Amino acid sequence: MIDVRVQSADFDPGRQLERLRELGRGAVASLLGIAEADGDVTSIVVEHYAAMARVELGRIADEAQGRWPLSGIILIHRHGSFGLGDRILFVGAASSDHQAAAEACAYLARSVRERAPFWRKERLAGGTSRWTERLPSAARQPV
Repeated sequence: MIDVRVQSADFDPGRQLERLRELGRGAVASLLGIAEADGDVTSIVVEHYAAMARVELGRIADEAQGRWPLSGIILIHRHGSFGLGDRILFVGAASSDHQAAAEACAYLARSVRERAPFWRKERLAGGTSRWTERLPSAARQPV
């Protein structure tokens, strides 16, 4: 099972973990990306290239499925305006092999950060904003 979504709506990480657990395999690994920033950032905006975002996430998931013995992948990336602390990314992988699930999860998160067409704008106190190069890896927290 591969479930890839690009959406503006929030998601329930607990529900996503339960969906992976229900596959009846031995291990589930996951990672949760949270909107975080330093300094005078008050909120962030995540933009995406709609025609390619889901396609690229699908490619990334297919690659992981081909590299590890996975029974399931859930990959959700949100777009829109976020307050600090809001959920942006969920990456989950299920496998009968614990190491495979963990490695696949790390690969999925890294590949999304490096390849997926998402961009981050930080809104600053005082009304200005700035674009950042990529969603920061520091904002991605293990679940």
